[in-house]
Amino acid sequence: MRYAHTVEQVRAAERELMARVPEGTLMQRASHGLAHAVVDLLGGAYGARVLLLVGSGDNGGDALHAGALLARRGARVEAVLLSEHAHAGGLAALRAAGGRSVEQATYRPDVVVDGIVGIGGRPGLRPEAQAALAAVAGVPVVAVDVPSGVEVDTGRLEGPHVTADLTVTFGTHKAAHLLDPAAEASGTVHLVDIGLDLPPAAIESLQAEDVARLVPRPRPQDHKYTRGVVGVRAGSAEYPGAALLSVAGAACGLAGMVRYVGEDPVADRVRQAHPEVVGAGRVQAWVVGSGGGEHAGEALAAALADEVPTVVDADALRHLRPSHGRPDLVLTPHAGELAAMLGRERTEIEADPLGWARRAAEEHAAVVVLKGRRTVTARPDGRVRVTTTGTPWLATAGAGDVLGGVVGALLATGLEPFDAVSVGSWLHGAAATLAARGGPLVASEVARALPAAVRGLPRP
Repeated sequence: MRYAHTVEQVRAAERELMARVPEGTLMQRASHGLAHAVVDLLGGAYGARVLLLVGSGDNGGDALHAGALLARRGARVEAVLLSEHAHAGGLAALRAAGGRSVEQATYRPDVVVDGIVGIGGRPGLRPEAQAALAAVAGVPVVAVDVPSGVEVDTGRLEGPHVTADLTVTFGTHKAAHLLDPAAEASGTVHLVDIGLDLPPAAIESLQAEDVARLVPRPRPQDHKYTRGVVGVRAGSAEYPGAALLSVAGAACGLAGMVRYVGEDPVADRVRQAHPEVVGAGRVQAWVVGSGGGEHAGEALAAALADEVPTVVDADALRHLRPSHGRPDLVLTPHAGELAAMLGRERTEIEADPLGWARRAAEEHAAVVVLKGRRTVTARPDGRVRVTTTGTPWLATAGAGDVLGGVVGALLATGLEPFDAVSVGSWLHGAAATLAARGGPLVASEVARALPAAVRGLPRP
């Protein structure tokens, strides 16, 4: 599991550790990890040209001490000091190692180390920092802990900020590393263990080992009914493809049986494409809404009446009310649909996925899945999981229909909604990566790749 802790949690853990270790230990651990990451990025230190952009405080100190280590390994290191209060010990170490402070870079660097603002800084950048970054535009940037200027605890972007190629963070991930839009500004994130003892985190991200542990696997004595039956109420004469794709996701093999309920012409097409799918009957979970059109409200009411876990997607979201809320509901909007649900603008949702997903989960007393590049799954109590698998090629029509089907299948097996959604979203992204192979794909290919994504998991 990858965890993201708040600034307050990190600061408290740092204070506790600093009380037990010699002074300067944490900065030495951080700067060594940072220096090694820069060397790995460059392929070596000797002869490399490194520019440090240094603000005040410990973040700048980490950059300066790392610069000293690089200088001792043969790098040419210069530091532009953007504050009159640069870390004195770090600056002395840099100069002793042969580095120097300058008003502006005297050469075109091979890499820029962003030590401008740390996790305690305010969003945005001062004009002098913006000018220093503009002077080296196009040079790879390594951010110290977080890209300067981002909102650390929310992932929001408020004003100018650093866009890093690599972020080297210490002790734990932060929300800005996992959640868009700030995650996109973080680039690749490298975590350095500095020995912090941290409390539970409200934000986390499943890794392959976690998914392998959570994916339901049939026992020797299981049969199709004990493995779970998922029902699909999706599609219409106008949008039959939504039914086919929702069923394709549900019929990925994770549940024992799939039932389809819909208009006869659509049901005929579903059975032709998926002969293993049967008609109406008892289910352990419903998937409802995709392509439902004018009948989506009726389909939602029928599904809710069964009082089983239900995935509510697309057209059915328009008929959902907070009074429908219950713990076994899963709502799967994209940013535009969530904006309509909350009476906001889409741009507002995209600027703060974490905040709006949490708000929707609380208002509807349900698990909310805000689909996007980094899909956010929120519980009513504020706990969040972020999906980091996937490929830009997954932005294709019908991909959400497949996701709804997968999540419904996992719900039918008995997984808790929060687990079913985060596992389903992870597998959906992994399947897309397998299907795309670096190129374009369509939603049906994602569904077909789901069994391979499960087979590719490590042994639990």
